Amino acid sequence: MEHLIKVMPQLLKGAVLTIKITSLSVFFGMLIGLIMGLGKLSKRPYFKIPAMIYIDSIRGTPLFVQILLFYYGIPNLYFQFSGKTFTIDPMMAAVVVCSINSGAYVAEIFRAGIQSIERGQMEAARSLGMTHNQAMRYIILPQAFKRIVPPLGNEFIVLLKDTSLLSVIGVVELTQSGKLYVAATYAAFPVYIGVALVYLVMTLTISRFVAWTERRLGVSDRRE
Repeated sequence: MEHLIKVMPQLLKGAVLTIKITSLSVFFGMLIGLIMGLGKLSKRPYFKIPAMIYIDSIRGTPLFVQILLFYYGIPNLYFQFSGKTFTIDPMMAAVVVCSINSGAYVAEIFRAGIQSIERGQMEAARSLGMTHNQAMRYIILPQAFKRIVPPLGNEFIVLLKDTSLLSVIGVVELTQSGKLYVAATYAAFPVYIGVALVYLVMTLTISRFVAWTERRLGVSDRRE
């Protein structure tokens, strides 16, 4: 219990960094995911094929390997071609890799959400004189977004837990904060119990927020 109390400020500091990385990654992941999701739905091969390659490649490889490839592989490749060395900032690497990883999953979420909207919605919008882009922006995407709130919340939770893998490149997020304390004190059990509890509190809070948001959107639909 003594170690748990002592390590808690350190864990909370790591938790703040974990949330920061996750929030930035999901934000950029949503931008990437929307573009790639629309690309996969496109009938033009030069949009569709690159989007499919990106989504399948990222979803088909572990995040851990992607972290290692970006943080260690790119500098090594640069050295092989130029003979010069450079390093990547761990925080920047964390956000970039997690954003790219999240983007592939969010792309599939957007694709499924858009395809869940009845085809008649697009046809009705086009019959009113809207272009395809206008109909997508003002009619389809707002409806799709309401439907993808739960899976987006789940993606946030999954990525929040997956940030523990960033400890391999020295990012002092929640898990790494616990590991550093254990390395100094050997008090593994209470410290990792503390790490688990902090993760649990964060994920439960996010789950409750997503459920509240879903209910609010449901109320909005009923009022309409």
